[in-house]
Amino acid sequence: MRSTYKQFYYINRGRVKADGTTSIFCRITIDGKVSAIATGLYCAPEEWDTKKGEAKNARVNGQLQAFRLRIDEAYEQATKEKGIVTAEILKNVIVDANTIPMTLLATGEEERERLRLRSIRINSTSSYRQSKTSQLNLREFIGLRGMNDIAFEDLTEEFGKSYKLFLIGKGYSASNTNHNLCWLQRLVYIAVDRGLLKFNPLEDVGYEKKGSPKRRHISRNDLLLIMETPMEDKALELARRMFVFSSLTGLAYVDLRNLYPHHIGMTADGRKYIREKRAKTNNEAFIPLHPIAEQIMSLYNTADDSKPVFPLSSRDSMWFEFHSLGVALGINENLTAHVARHTFGVNMVTSGISMESIAKMMGHSNLRSTQVYAVITDDKISKDMDKLMLRRETKETDQNKNKEDGK
Repeated sequence: MRSTYKQFYYINRGRVKADGTTSIFCRITIDGKVSAIATGLYCAPEEWDTKKGEAKNARVNGQLQAFRLRIDEAYEQATKEKGIVTAEILKNVIVDANTIPMTLLATGEEERERLRLRSIRINSTSSYRQSKTSQLNLREFIGLRGMNDIAFEDLTEEFGKSYKLFLIGKGYSASNTNHNLCWLQRLVYIAVDRGLLKFNPLEDVGYEKKGSPKRRHISRNDLLLIMETPMEDKALELARRMFVFSSLTGLAYVDLRNLYPHHIGMTADGRKYIREKRAKTNNEAFIPLHPIAEQIMSLYNTADDSKPVFPLSSRDSMWFEFHSLGVALGINENLTAHVARHTFGVNMVTSGISMESIAKMMGHSNLRSTQVYAVITDDKISKDMDKLMLRRETKETDQNKNKEDGK
């Protein structure tokens, strides 16, 4: 017979903290036996809906939902392992699992594990891989201070500013320095959310000023060279086709990996297109297919929806093949999936396609992201004009010199 199992959430209105909030508790009931457990979450008494057992704050409710799910999962797991579960047993399981780290590096490791699981779910490891370097830099800096870790309560503004100088001293660019500072701030805000800190002590630690973003792309001639040069090596040939396909569709690498036959459609006039939500932004990209892109896609799986269209390897392996492809063809620009995507954006702008259409094809959240490609072409036009002016000045100088020699 299955046990009766319920969760009920409430607050202790009689114990309000100095900041005006109080703890949210969970009452677990199994077969009439009750155990109460602190969720580690807080809200103001006036923001609590007693009838619904939830807060009026959406963020707190999201955290409560996650807590409720953890208890459900623990109950199901304990039932499978032990057969019969009491409220006290379930409480002990949750308390052990709900122990939160109180120090900076330990929280970083916990957050990295969360990112690892997320990377599997969304099939993209970029955030998880980036967190490794940020965590290592933070560990190195703390080690230089003679510590293995640091408690959140010991963090000061001086710590944050010194860490920033440490990163700059390692020769990091403004962008990389800010990535590392973002990781530090991320961990601090986790501590604030959990009530370990009342405020962020690093709030006044400023970020490095970055220059205008540079979107690297290749010329049409280089793209044509890649199109016209098949590779004997299978891995290089796959990389060549994927680079060309991305250059003609604007799909990022993770979106290429997540491309399935059901994302492919056909218009009334027989024109094939791709309609897919981008993994990064969850915005839908709508891309009418270039004939060459359609030809490449026809070489792979376009029928079995249980498998992706392209048999792609890991991101790191494909990055190596892209780079090798560029070296083999003597292309100066280091080829990456990002370069292919940016090449698509630049080519669309120079072809006179509207910003709104490009934004839809690239799945951008707003037009500002798309307008970067217009800046690229403006810079190129300006440089080309400088070259033209220089040639004209040189020609005029030569003509004047010839006149003087003729005298």
